Amino acid sequence: MGAYILRRLMIALPSLLGISVVLFTVLALAPGDPFEELATNPNVPAEVKLALRQKFGLDDPVYLRYFHWLSAMAHGDWGFSFISRVDVDTLIAQRVPVTLAVIGASQVLALAVALPVGILSAVRPYSWFDRIASTLAFIGFSLPTFFTGVLLILLFSIKLDWLPFVYRADLTSTGWQWWAEQLRQSIMPIAVLGLFQGASWTRYVRSAMLDVVRLDHVTTARSKGLAERVVVIKHVVRNALIPVVTLVALQMPAVFGGAIVTEQIFRVPGIGSLLIDAILRNDTPVIMAVTFVFACLVIAFNLIADLLYGWLDPRIAYR
Repeated sequence: MGAYILRRLMIALPSLLGISVVLFTVLALAPGDPFEELATNPNVPAEVKLALRQKFGLDDPVYLRYFHWLSAMAHGDWGFSFISRVDVDTLIAQRVPVTLAVIGASQVLALAVALPVGILSAVRPYSWFDRIASTLAFIGFSLPTFFTGVLLILLFSIKLDWLPFVYRADLTSTGWQWWAEQLRQSIMPIAVLGLFQGASWTRYVRSAMLDVVRLDHVTTARSKGLAERVVVIKHVVRNALIPVVTLVALQMPAVFGGAIVTEQIFRVPGIGSLLIDAILRNDTPVIMAVTFVFACLVIAFNLIADLLYGWLDPRIAYR
């Protein structure tokens, strides 16, 4: 297992290098200047503007700027935000806990909905439970998150006044009151992301279960007199989870990207809102760092999916 992980990590390095080249080139050739506001400010002397451009190498060739960025990244320097005037790694470190809390809780909610509902729907296909669950699932993943987010705000924040519709990172309370307020302001963004993802995964779990339940080894297990619960959990669910693991692992980085919309709706100060703000203000070091982190997440979750295959199916050997 250790040799397999090491080999996969060595393969990932050229992939990340190629991704970084493409990202940096696209951002470098994109129109706009991060110092555009500074250039039009008459109160800033011309020599100060030139000194800043030389300091950050904005007038250097693209390939030279890329090698400077790559060398800095290799030494743990993620760059300097032109807009916020702080290090990029500091900015990301401030936003990551909020994003991880919201995304992590939403994915737990999605799995808590998708697994039991999908399994029960497949065990009792075309029953009333299956029909109701399928209808709700189709409605759930047909509605975009920006629509359901606004709908929840109108209902629970404006109409009922139960939940705050703006996420606050500067809560002044402490102790259990802080946890209670944090939970109240997190309910809606977690519900929007979790239910949307759970609706899509429910259909996938049901389909995977129906594919496995018809296989010969399941019929053999039933013919041996095993209880239906044992047959479903031990012989059906475990095999059906293999394609589900692929879906969940490969969609996880996309969920971080999809959370950008939800974070904008509820003003969640996460990675998504940081990326949107950086794009609007042409803060290229922040854009480069965040998109590169997303690329790393894609590769990391691919590796996690491959490792989970071996746990779910002992026939898979890592060589």
